[in-house]
Amino acid sequence: MRDTLVLNASFEPLSTVTLNRAVVLVLQDKAVVEQAHPELRMRGAAVDIPAPRVIRLCRYVRVPFRRRAPWSRRGVLVRDRHRCAYCGRRATTVDHVVPRSLGGQDTWLNTVASCAEDNHRKADRTPEQAGMPLLREPYEPTPADAMLLALARDEFEALPEWLALDAA
Repeated sequence: MRDTLVLNASFEPLSTVTLNRAVVLVLQDKAVVEQAHPELRMRGAAVDIPAPRVIRLCRYVRVPFRRRAPWSRRGVLVRDRHRCAYCGRRATTVDHVVPRSLGGQDTWLNTVASCAEDNHRKADRTPEQAGMPLLREPYEPTPADAMLLALARDEFEALPEWLALDAA
């Protein structure tokens, strides 16, 4: 089942929780539903509520400041919306702009989503050496951006309009 986005009382994204956990928070009056799945409902003996997609906590929770979103292969694919940075087709792999063999690291700014053909064709070269310019430059999402992007689990699922991000 889908995860539910949890917003702080100030509407800042905090985390995602399972649908069951979100329902429990709503039933305990610790959160309110901000957006519900249009067709799903949670039913029980004495309960019939819309399945929450986004909930907001009723009380403000102080969160330690997090500077950076943790890097992951899945995060890169989601950030780039499963589109190859070299040709724009469906991406299934992650490519290092500066290859690891040349000292490249697993960082947001050194990795892009890539289709298997372009990843293989580029091999252990930089895009300039391979004659394969990037269609868009990699960027480091903020922790909040990374969390929102993670809600769209596949390339065909769009984020709600009010959650849409501008890729810098």
